[in-house]
Amino acid sequence: MSHHIPKGSSRLKIAFRNTANAIGNLKEGWLVDFFKRINYKKGRATAVTALARKLAVIIWNMLVKGQNYNPPTQYLFLDEKRKMGMVKRIQKQITKFGLTNEDLSFITN
Repeated sequence: MSHHIPKGSSRLKIAFRNTANAIGNLKEGWLVDFFKRINYKKGRATAVTALARKLAVIIWNMLVKGQNYNPPTQYLFLDEKRKMGMVKRIQKQITKFGLTNEDLSFITN
C-alpha cells in the first residue's frame, strides 16, 4: 500500500517565492545571475519559480543531508560573513515557519 507524500506547505512555497522575488531585485551574486538568465529567456514568473525551487533544494540539502552551502566557485570572493548571514536568516525563516522535513519533501518529488 503506497501512501501519499505531502506536497509541502503552501506557506513554505510562498516563503521561497518571496525570497526568490527579493533575490531577483538584487544587484549581484550567482543566484541573481541564475534569476536574470531565466528572466531574460522566459520571463519573471518562470524565474521566480525556478529560483524558489533552487533555494528549496539548497536548503533541503543543508537540513536533511547536512551539506554545507557551496556556491559555485567563481563566486567565492563574496565575503564569508555575508554568506553565512544569509544562511542564518534562511534557517531562522524555516524555524519561524515551523517547517519539518515533511514540509520540505515536496522538493524531492
